[in-house]
Amino acid sequence: MKKVLIVDDSLYMRTLINTALMATGNYDVIGQAGTGSEGIELALEHQPDLITMDNILPDMIGIDIVKELREEGIIAKIIMVSAVGQDDVIAEGIANGADDYLVKPFTADSLVERIEALFV
Repeated sequence: MKKVLIVDDSLYMRTLINTALMATGNYDVIGQAGTGSEGIELALEHQPDLITMDNILPDMIGIDIVKELREEGIIAKIIMVSAVGQDDVIAEGIANGADDYLVKPFTADSLVERIEALFV
């Protein structure tokens, strides 16, 4: 079972992602964070296999968090999940260490499909 950390300032979005992943039976959500600093702390503590990362958080930008996590040696798969969907922002996310970028709104099925493709 893959360990997952969800980083998003929206409780609704964290709940939606959690529910979608837990329904598959393949993922164990080991932590949820509403801020970037909390997300970094949880990632370093729990070493998840997967991190879902919003790009706009109250204290940090998700792309900067991804960059910092990679610099800290976090090897988890990271999927950016954000309403910010401009091509240059998506490219910047991937260039800074994200494995994929999913634009909100999305369906639970599309989220799971994109995540499962990361582990093939």
